[in-house]
Amino acid sequence: MTNISVKDLSDELRRAINKIEQTEGLEKVGIVIRVGDGVAWIHGLSKAGYSEMLEIETDDGVSEAFALNLMEDEIGAVLLDSESKVRAGAKVRLTGKALEVPVGEELLGRVVDPLGRPLDGGPEIKTKQTGLVEKPAIGVMGRQSVNEPLMTGILSIDAMVPIGRGQRELIIGDRQTGKTAIAIDTMINQAKQNTGVVNIYVAIGQKLSKVASLIDRLKEEGVLKQTIIVATSASDPASLLYLAPYAATAMGEYFRDNKKHALIIYDDLSKHAVAYRQMSLLLRRPPGREAYPGDVFYLHSRLLERSAKLSDDLGGGSLTALPIIETQAGDISAYIPTNVISITDGQIFLETDLFYQGLRPAISVGLSVSRVGGSAQTKAIKSVSGDLRMKLAQFRELASFAQFGSDLDKDTKSQIELGQRLTEILKQAQFSPLSIWEQYVSIYAVTEGLFNEVPVAKIQEARTALLSYVKKKHKKLIDTLNTGTKPDDKVKETIKEAAKEVASEYKG
Repeated sequence: MTNISVKDLSDELRRAINKIEQTEGLEKVGIVIRVGDGVAWIHGLSKAGYSEMLEIETDDGVSEAFALNLMEDEIGAVLLDSESKVRAGAKVRLTGKALEVPVGEELLGRVVDPLGRPLDGGPEIKTKQTGLVEKPAIGVMGRQSVNEPLMTGILSIDAMVPIGRGQRELIIGDRQTGKTAIAIDTMINQAKQNTGVVNIYVAIGQKLSKVASLIDRLKEEGVLKQTIIVATSASDPASLLYLAPYAATAMGEYFRDNKKHALIIYDDLSKHAVAYRQMSLLLRRPPGREAYPGDVFYLHSRLLERSAKLSDDLGGGSLTALPIIETQAGDISAYIPTNVISITDGQIFLETDLFYQGLRPAISVGLSVSRVGGSAQTKAIKSVSGDLRMKLAQFRELASFAQFGSDLDKDTKSQIELGQRLTEILKQAQFSPLSIWEQYVSIYAVTEGLFNEVPVAKIQEARTALLSYVKKKHKKLIDTLNTGTKPDDKVKETIKEAAKEVASEYKG
């Protein structure tokens, strides 16, 4: 499809353009000169702004589009409805508005499309407010440093790659390695620990069966009532896939700006980049590296910059982002992964090899990092997990070295045995997030050597027994640990005695 000047148009279209020019003027009214692949090319509208909403007259009423390509003699507009209604020669009017979506408490517990239309068969959603889909991020002076933990309930994350409220932590790995599982467990933990954090899950081009099973699980866990799901499937037009994360972010900003806390999960931004590439190529934008347009970095940076921990003057609310990126054969140096890694405040890298070895969540100790670190950790977990990452990294190195030699000195053997027990204690089943006290007791029992005589194969069993023992006999200790403050010697002594008693049952 080549660019056509007005001279090359049919006599009928030229007459229609001349009529509009004489009666209404081509500044605010235009005419569709061709349409295809979800894109309408419009002559006129010289006063149109980037991303401005346009109304196209059709036989059934009005079809909506938004301007993405502003050229000298025509506009490339992306259609939000089916293109079957739009015909060449249709009148197009400027609305003077940017695209807005409904925002507010009314969306909680609902499944919507990127324009806020219900997909769950429920009644139409009427909200008191709307939010801009595209909005500049809060400036530096309107933010404060991330200092409040967002507990995921996943032991290996809260201990080694902690996430804080207002942080952007990337979840990255090959397909089927448990990326969405981490995000879902984090959502479930917000409800189980009663943190008051609102969950927003954005499905970008996902299978609808996957989204349906996620909704069922969230209902089962009692999480759906504090969750908004923005869903798009692979069969939806690229324009909706492109808008989904921006619309969901506008919904999250409502809670952030009203002194509340929200968690947003983009599943996944790889598909989002592909949808934007599709739209850009249809709009005749020149392809760059890997056929993505030159502004694909800006696509994700302006999205993720909107997640922040607001300053106290602005209410101290937060929007935490967990973007998901899918890699091909673990290649984190590809174009889109490197872009999003450089935008976010750290990444949780999931390794395929670890996943198939049964180490789940399959978090790579070496490649996963949180750039916020200990400031996003509770003092209790921080006090017990300080050198956990280093011990695990040493173990991985020694374990590969030990394969080649049978004669190992005593220190090396003890390091390997500790590493095996740590690896075992960090294994965690899906849909079973741990509270602060459960995490503290689990790590303390292994790092302090209290489970040294428990066989590695029975570590999980011993941990379960220890947690139920503490729950039954030391309820005050649980309340103390759950506050997140650093435990005193009396608390530690109680845990030691409990762990020794449980460990004695599993000796040999």
